[in-house]
Amino acid sequence: MNLNKYLKIAPNVQKAMDEGRPVIALESTIISHGMPYPQNRETALMCEAEARKHGAEPATIAVIKGQLCVGLTDEELEYLAKTGPKVHKASRRDLPILVARGADGATTVSATMIIAAMAGIKVFATGGIGGVHRGAETTMDISADLEELAMTPVAVVCAGAKSILDLGLTLEYLETKGVPVIGYKTETLPAFYTYESDFKVDYRMDSPKEIADAISMQRAIGYPGGMLITNPIPAEYAMPKKVIDQAIEQALAEAKEQGIKGKETTPFLLARVCELTGGDSLKSNIKLVLNNVALASQIACEVR
Repeated sequence: MNLNKYLKIAPNVQKAMDEGRPVIALESTIISHGMPYPQNRETALMCEAEARKHGAEPATIAVIKGQLCVGLTDEELEYLAKTGPKVHKASRRDLPILVARGADGATTVSATMIIAAMAGIKVFATGGIGGVHRGAETTMDISADLEELAMTPVAVVCAGAKSILDLGLTLEYLETKGVPVIGYKTETLPAFYTYESDFKVDYRMDSPKEIADAISMQRAIGYPGGMLITNPIPAEYAMPKKVIDQAIEQALAEAKEQGIKGKETTPFLLARVCELTGGDSLKSNIKLVLNNVALASQIACEVR
């Protein structure tokens, strides 16, 4: 099936493309599953404004009534924000079903990458990618985001992998799949809420143009997959490692006790960590997302 005919590109996004202006993709699970209302709606609007501030047109991606939407109206964004977790969390496997049923879906990193690639968008900003979950050696719980990075030609700007994951195994998996992991002004993998970890990235790059040149070359030589650009949360908004680690360990223990598994794991852990940190993790989450949007926009402006 050629899914491209099911694309619905918003007029402002199409206009930017027609004029040769840079466009960046934004995901929608951060709206429906990543934050409570109304912070989720406010954050989504701030992200779009931040992209435009840095010279790029934002294209928030979602599935609405079976259409693969590249850019959302204010009404569609409000609907996702208010409906929240009741909206289907859409990964790669879900897209054909949602389209066939004429249903709605908030797109994860993997689904957003697929739709962005269909629309010809080369750069995508998110909060943190999914990865190898702790205990994956027995559960085999590995995010589809990692497989998508190996297959789909979209560069993803993030604050590293979510710190609820096994960061070392996530990097090992990406290495096996041949996905370049770049650290923006850092040699270590950012850990989402904290700006450094004990794990090294493949390459350090210190300017948006240097990263853009790598993306352009990746496309020029016909490289099949994407690229992961890790952008540390600004130090003034980072959380103390000890505090966030304690909250994560408690949230993980509670998830195990309650039998929470699969795609329900990440939303539960993020919400519980937010509660355990008195809302501090949500504040950090918002700041790091805006920081990623700014960098992604600067990179998109340089991509040839």
